[in-house]
Amino acid sequence: MMAKRIMFQGTSSHVGKSILTTAFCRILKQDGWNAAPFKAQNMALNSYVTRDGGEMGRSTVAQAEAAGVDPVVEMNPVLLKPTGNSCSQVILLGHSVGNYSARDYQDHYSQEAWKSVLYAIDYMESHFNMIVIEGAGSPAEVNLKANDIVNMRIAKTMNAPVFLIADIDRGGALASIVGTLELLEPDERALVKGLIINKFRGDITLLEPALTFLKEKTGIPVLGVLPYLDKLGIDDEDSVSLQDIPSDHVMRDIHIAVIQTPKISNFTDFDALAHEPDVNVRFVQKGDLIGDPDLIILPGSKNTTEDLLYLHRNGYAKEIREMAEKGVPVIGICGGYQMIGEKVCDPLHVESGNDEVEGLGLLPTVTTMQGEKNTYQVECECSSLPFLGMTYAGKGLKAYEIHMGETVLTKPAQSLFHIVSRSGKPVDVQDGYITEAKNVFGTYCHGIFDNDELRRSLINALRERKGLAALPVQFRYRAYKESEYDRLADAVRKNFDMKEFYRILEEE
Repeated sequence: MMAKRIMFQGTSSHVGKSILTTAFCRILKQDGWNAAPFKAQNMALNSYVTRDGGEMGRSTVAQAEAAGVDPVVEMNPVLLKPTGNSCSQVILLGHSVGNYSARDYQDHYSQEAWKSVLYAIDYMESHFNMIVIEGAGSPAEVNLKANDIVNMRIAKTMNAPVFLIADIDRGGALASIVGTLELLEPDERALVKGLIINKFRGDITLLEPALTFLKEKTGIPVLGVLPYLDKLGIDDEDSVSLQDIPSDHVMRDIHIAVIQTPKISNFTDFDALAHEPDVNVRFVQKGDLIGDPDLIILPGSKNTTEDLLYLHRNGYAKEIREMAEKGVPVIGICGGYQMIGEKVCDPLHVESGNDEVEGLGLLPTVTTMQGEKNTYQVECECSSLPFLGMTYAGKGLKAYEIHMGETVLTKPAQSLFHIVSRSGKPVDVQDGYITEAKNVFGTYCHGIFDNDELRRSLINALRERKGLAALPVQFRYRAYKESEYDRLADAVRKNFDMKEFYRILEEE
């Protein structure tokens, strides 16, 4: 039996396509479907490594989690990771095929990528009975339609009914819906079966004249007016969402500053920390003061040398170095780990035209970029993590690696993590180093703070440094994410015409 399909497209970027796709993945799972997400092409620096070592967009992984299925690269066959202005690393079916300019990709390689998309569609239809498809940006970008492999071309190829989403919180929702439909071809418009107003705040009765207008003007019903949902604990697609994090004026015991570099990647590494009840996490953007945090974190980067130059140009490198010398704790994750070493070399110009850039000099390490990317899910052990006097030791820690650099010591230093498994295969690899002063460490392990006991031990080390009592584990990250998927699904069910949704689904 052929799989059923539905598709969510938007009037623009960041209107809620990813969240609505996540919601319906959860709803369909709850209703007994073997559902899975599908996004033909994604542009994001927030990526994830699958069980077999493939790389895919993090938001699609969250959708797979909501559907209760293991994420596979066929759910996101094309991933574009911007490396600089008008240039991206192209990842097909989980593996990098090189860097391309926007023009080269659009004019030539996007059609090569289409072959990967067609393969992935065949895979999805043979493994699932319900496919929840997410578009990208807007289907009405006339300058991009000739090479479209993610919006209406997908809808027509898969014969998927389309639900068009507009964000009313940003204003102009009615005009954006009408304008988008006017720019579609007749066969494309015929696929649009319902409209969705997202992020609504206020009295729904005041919106009813607008809903009537839309039905009369377009002939397409509004199937849902979805409320603005605050602080959903679900992975975001890209760093644009960092701009929407609401200011939290509650003063908590521990303050963590994450340095938001221009090419920050995998910022979801810090989601679990941000949800701890005694922790404030603040992303330091250009022009912001670092302030007086209890911990500074340098995150991952898609262009380490350029982000390192950014730190130097804006004075952050000098300030972080001086603060670390005074004892302020600093942690580097992946690209941040590379930055806190003595220098980063890129002789093959893998990421940029910079041959080498001076690091912050906090760790006795040198990193050299390689042509091959390391992408693994890993399991590691820690016999001792002496950060700030911690006594943590643990086994079965889950994390993942995504990096193209190899880091070596220039003088002896203590290693942190013992990786015992990469993509399910036994290995014996040491990862990460810590300074003699025990206040600075770096690691290639993304997601290491998702491990509840390790995260609480680190927070407690910061608490005790301030004279505060240690606390038991306060927060279970995985359980919290599952509850958030349910909260999202419940909110959508209450504000969406589910009877009409299933009627449309049965027609296809």
